[in-house]
Amino acid sequence: MRALAFVALAACHHAQTAAPPAAPDYHPIAGEPLPARGQLYADCLGDAVAAKHLAYAHDEATDLLLFTCNADPAHAFFDGLAGKGAEVVTGTTRLRSTNPVHRNLFGVDYCTHTGTDYACVITLNAGTFLR
Repeated sequence: MRALAFVALAACHHAQTAAPPAAPDYHPIAGEPLPARGQLYADCLGDAVAAKHLAYAHDEATDLLLFTCNADPAHAFFDGLAGKGAEVVTGTTRLRSTNPVHRNLFGVDYCTHTGTDYACVITLNAGTFLR
């Protein structure tokens, strides 16, 4: 019983001496040159904006902008995803994503290839600013 009281006392003392959380740091994040696969994102985003292939998707907690690129930028991105993310074939469509798909494609960056057509969707979580 005495050991239990000591542990409880030590836990209370430790909780009282924990440092307060640090204040947020608002300095800009230092960037580095894009890695090769980063350029795939940039090329796809540029194509989507130039073609005005933009959309909005949301659920109760998340607001997304969707950027869809096609043709050469999408083909290059699709090829760049080979062996790097998740891949699934449904019917005649091969889908590759940057991360595993757990429930659906909401919030997932992915590319599809059907026949000779390539398309990629890049999502940007813009927060409640869009509402």
